[in-house]
Amino acid sequence: MSQLEVLRSEIIGCARCPRLVAWRQRVAVEKRAAFADETYWGRPVPGFGDPAARLVVVGLAPAAHGANRTGRMFTGDRSGDWLYRALHRAGFASQPTSVGLDDGLQMRDAWVTSPVRCAPPDNKPSTSERDNCLPWLEAELRLLDRTEVVVCLGGFAWGVVHRLLAGAGIVVARPRPKFGHAVESTTEGPLLIASYHPSQQNTFTGRLTEEMFDSVFSRARVHLGLG
Repeated sequence: MSQLEVLRSEIIGCARCPRLVAWRQRVAVEKRAAFADETYWGRPVPGFGDPAARLVVVGLAPAAHGANRTGRMFTGDRSGDWLYRALHRAGFASQPTSVGLDDGLQMRDAWVTSPVRCAPPDNKPSTSERDNCLPWLEAELRLLDRTEVVVCLGGFAWGVVHRLLAGAGIVVARPRPKFGHAVESTTEGPLLIASYHPSQQNTFTGRLTEEMFDSVFSRARVHLGLG
């Protein structure tokens, strides 16, 4: 068993945050009407992708009826639909859809993860819940030792990734660049690229378009020497 597989098992078994444990389990029992016949995952969600990835995509947390239902990051909701379509167009995903653990999706040179592993109420983890969960992402980034680009989906991820890299002794830009779409931050390690999160709040309002989203992954491809 690889170290990433060991980490996956440890993440799935985590129960550090009582509020999040109660919420994710409640959602898994009560369900949404459209998914009433499905068995929800209802546990912490591990990262997903190519263990040799040079691109790492970091979001915020699993959605209650998305990854908390399916067991895969950014899977089963509209944010995930946007993300995997973009990754497929950029050549990082074998197909444009991600609907469940057994759908055959394979990642190519990319890994998808988040700082918080349990679905939080209102998509808002507390500071203590964030801090309880950060060691998992810290360990994940350490094991993904070929990482050259990190795409941060949202300001939450932008702040967390800078913090973790600095904590690992990697020199990061100071002051930290203000979050904004397509903003870049250079470090002694990976290039960090900011993107608006593909939440419905951003995609339905046009704040984030598919062209804008594609530009982020095109920039990642250039940095990775993929053209």
